[in-house]
Amino acid sequence: MEIPTSEFQARVARAQALLRQHELDAALVYYDELRSANGVYLSNWVPQFESGAVLVPRDGEPCILGGPESEPFAKADAAIKRTYNVPVFMVPDEEYPSARILSVGQVMAEALPGRPLRRLGVVGLGVMPHALYADLTQQLSGVELVDITEPYERLRWFKSEAEVASIRAAFGIATQALAPMSAQIVAGNNELQVCAAGEAKARALGCSGFGYRTIVASGPRTGSVVPTPTARRLADGELVMFSISPKVNGYASSVGDTTVVGGKATEAQKRLLSHMAHAYDIARKQLVVGRTGVEMDAPIRAYLLECGYAPYMLVPYIHTVGLFEAEGPFFGPRSHVTLQPHMTVCIDVSLFGMPDLHGARFESGFAIAEDGALPLAPEIDELILSHR
Repeated sequence: MEIPTSEFQARVARAQALLRQHELDAALVYYDELRSANGVYLSNWVPQFESGAVLVPRDGEPCILGGPESEPFAKADAAIKRTYNVPVFMVPDEEYPSARILSVGQVMAEALPGRPLRRLGVVGLGVMPHALYADLTQQLSGVELVDITEPYERLRWFKSEAEVASIRAAFGIATQALAPMSAQIVAGNNELQVCAAGEAKARALGCSGFGYRTIVASGPRTGSVVPTPTARRLADGELVMFSISPKVNGYASSVGDTTVVGGKATEAQKRLLSHMAHAYDIARKQLVVGRTGVEMDAPIRAYLLECGYAPYMLVPYIHTVGLFEAEGPFFGPRSHVTLQPHMTVCIDVSLFGMPDLHGARFESGFAIAEDGALPLAPEIDELILSHR
């Protein structure tokens, strides 16, 4: 299962329509290994070691700007085959004497012939390195840079059938990966063993990477929001919080559970997990097309406040999932974005910083259709609700 080339071509066409709407001559879409999604959306490819950008002309063929280390990789795997090597994207001080290397200004002149470049849309203007910004402003004298990050990222809000299929497959792998993680939650094992069991299963099932570094935390470490595993050994009777985010075709999933080492929960632990499962159930019922973040968040938050968790409610409960595990739009307590068909979301009910119980998380995903929310990991949904 792959996303067809025709879909990437359609995405380029939508980006070009955005350029015409904003009266722009071209767009530069910056990305790197950490902030990869905007570039992957058009190119189906992430550079390794180097950073890069996709240059999209108002009309015609886009190209990838990067470095010579990743160029053969791009030509082999990317949906966009035209490439340029630019110093600002290269590994500093590493030499490539046989590579063709052009400045930003030279690339613009060669890649955008026949059209004066007066207005350049930029995606990622606020996160790009200063060196790239300096090149753009110094080498493109007289060219107006226009930040189009927000309208461009809105193109990613709504998922095609191929995108939903990839996300669903990723959640299927996540479901199967969570079980061997749970099996390793035994007194004396360490957090890294739990992590290894899940990641090995996910890789064996064909995941292409992970949306975040796998989360495993035990005892007091569960009080952190996104803790990565350590060699700490699990102790009988303590809580363990664990989440995993396999990707398929670059699209992420995320499932998370919290359990007790040895399986014998205290009354306080049972009460916490029951409250969180009820909050999760409330959240599921909020996934109604047309509701805003404000409307969806309010009843979840009200219930947890009633249960006495006010100091421990550090993160919102519903967010979009796609090329990132958590991406816009977010449906938090001040969000007026409406839930719409063809979105994919995660419910993430989490509490952190409790004095005795420390922290816990339940998480799974849903595809939004006209007639309701469809679980992307039905078994995880049932697992979480079983704590009620």
